[in-house]
Amino acid sequence: MNKIWFKRSLLILLGLAAIALLIWAFRPQPVAVQVAQITRGNFQQAIEEDGKTRIRERYVVSAPLMGKLQRIKLKTGDRIQQGQVVATILPSAPALLDLRSVAELTSRVSAAVAQQAGAAVTIARAQAALEKSRADLNRAQKLAASRFISPAQLEQSELEVKLNTKELEAAQYAARAAQHDVATARAALLQSKNGAGAGTATGKAWQIISPVAGKVLKVIQESESVVTVGAPLLEIGNPDDLEIVVDVLTSDATLIKPGDAVQIMGGDQAARLLGQVRRVEPSAFTKVSALGVEEQRVNVIIDLISPPQQWQTLGDGYRVETRIIVFNTADAVTVPVSALFRKDGQWMVFVITEGRARLRKVNISRQGAGEAMVSSGLQPGERVVVYPGDRLADGSRVTVR
Repeated sequence: MNKIWFKRSLLILLGLAAIALLIWAFRPQPVAVQVAQITRGNFQQAIEEDGKTRIRERYVVSAPLMGKLQRIKLKTGDRIQQGQVVATILPSAPALLDLRSVAELTSRVSAAVAQQAGAAVTIARAQAALEKSRADLNRAQKLAASRFISPAQLEQSELEVKLNTKELEAAQYAARAAQHDVATARAALLQSKNGAGAGTATGKAWQIISPVAGKVLKVIQESESVVTVGAPLLEIGNPDDLEIVVDVLTSDATLIKPGDAVQIMGGDQAARLLGQVRRVEPSAFTKVSALGVEEQRVNVIIDLISPPQQWQTLGDGYRVETRIIVFNTADAVTVPVSALFRKDGQWMVFVITEGRARLRKVNISRQGAGEAMVSSGLQPGERVVVYPGDRLADGSRVTVR
């Protein structure tokens, strides 16, 4: 009897041990996760896009009259001075001027005069803006000396003076080009009228001079050939006056405003250049992405404010990487974007508490490329799970990798 009871007890114990072993073998294992700590500090919301450089003011030298163009000896990259001869044309025998030809030449003169008047208005506006920015800078310097404003506000006033100075230089550059256009148009009309009844070429070479100083960007018509009135010959610009154009999505463009700071990677890649948004163009355009999706984009014009020595290696049409800072604060609670996910229309995270992952709702006010700004739901020092997987649920036991 005792032997039978002993055998039964032994079998029961063995069965219980087997059940316990199975339970232990198939019990839920802790989920291995990666974590990040919630911090308080600087937060920037930025829009990152590729852009390209371009010369702010370009001038196309065109033929003022019909004739035989002599071969242009200038090459791309050659530096030229204002008033330097860049091309020579031997006028052809003028035909009898009819009313239409006279009207065309007269209209060309009128258009050049109107353009010159517009350039004068632009100069006046640029001068007024420069004078105002200088007055603002004087007030800012006095306030900064008394510590009524921050150093950042003083730097902003100094930057406005630099940018308005560049605007005035660009306006003066355009005015010189407009003045040259007026002189060329009037000379072409006078030349045609003087030779209207001759029926033969005058034989006097017509020298075309550069309206501005700069470099030859492109020789459009290099070989000797017969050209018509208005035919483009070469393109001139100042490579020391660069700007950057970036096309961004219209949804991002609503966040960008003139004056926003820009970080630029270009030229010497070891140094990050600084820029400032000058203008967000008012009209958008359609662009097909690399994935074949039509996108509405808009151009953002950026001025370089770093010393010219830092971007001398850049030229016209160079590719650059830009980072437009649309929001910046030194006191923000931030969470990695990789920790956020959507559930029931709300932003959620998994917070590590006593070895378990707890689901928690958070409110996000701004989101950057790698971090998001938290308005409520998280405190500095807490740890959250980054890249949460499907195995993770509220209350799951976790082990930190």
